[in-house]
Amino acid sequence: MPLVELRESGFFCAPGNFYIDPWEAVDRAVITHAHSEHACPGSKAYLTAADGEVLLRMVAGPDAKIQTAAYGDAVTLGEVRVSLHPAGHILGSSQVRLEHRGEVCVFSGDYNPHPDPTCTPFEPVRCHTFFTEATFALPIFRWQSGGIDAIHAWWRANQEAGKASLLFAHQLGMAQRLLAAIDASIGPIHAHEEVERYSAIYRQQGIALAGTVEKSDWPRTLVLAPPAARGSDWVKQFGQFSDAMASGWMRIRGTRRRRSLDRGFVVSNHADWAGLLGAIDATGAETVYATHGHRGALVRWLEEQGRRAFTVDSRFEEAQS
Repeated sequence: MPLVELRESGFFCAPGNFYIDPWEAVDRAVITHAHSEHACPGSKAYLTAADGEVLLRMVAGPDAKIQTAAYGDAVTLGEVRVSLHPAGHILGSSQVRLEHRGEVCVFSGDYNPHPDPTCTPFEPVRCHTFFTEATFALPIFRWQSGGIDAIHAWWRANQEAGKASLLFAHQLGMAQRLLAAIDASIGPIHAHEEVERYSAIYRQQGIALAGTVEKSDWPRTLVLAPPAARGSDWVKQFGQFSDAMASGWMRIRGTRRRRSLDRGFVVSNHADWAGLLGAIDATGAETVYATHGHRGALVRWLEEQGRRAFTVDSRFEEAQS
């Protein structure tokens, strides 16, 4: 029997009697991170990285039974030795290492091997079996430097044109990465309340983010908001504006056109194609399971390289980050 198997409620470890990132409430859930595709309310007990406890509690509720572990510390669940290791995706994001009778399996969740000052850097973990995300698993998805510089140039151009700069990004993770990288000397920054409530948690954890203002001279201002705010009455307060999105999906030009955005900036907190291949190689895994996103393409490439690989369907796909 494999150490991790797919059941109706998600990925289940039978020797440990727990689920990893279950799709519905279960008795025990090990959570890689607090994005809604990976964490849901209602489970009787949770295990997550210490850095991610506050974010998970926002999902699971104030009375949820949450056990935490520092990165690298082992916890015994049933017959399985479990440890959590940095994934580099958002604050508190983890890969789950499972060890049972000499067999080691790592369930990655979402991960980002590229530098990000807002969370603990990704750490490759050696294993026999690796469950990897495949959100951006196509050769076209290659992140290059310069995304933040392009945002700065767009912002300055909008200031000269007398327009507010509305930048849309996922409110948890991506928005904070942008606030950590953007040059606040260019002008004031205003954050949507959904962005601000997560940013407050990052700041409480000692992560340096650019300061934000409540009111401003909007034509000089960069406004950071979740994608769901597009087209809402909330944007009307800014008058004339240019809008853009920061996401790995902006690597495909048609995505920006379909969304009727003025600009698209390729910035992501997921692994790109090269990052995925490098991370998989670093595990030394004999068997790879790919889930989320372009899993079929990744598995075909791995098989062509002589690796044992399989696709695993997921109930949820990844958000725009």
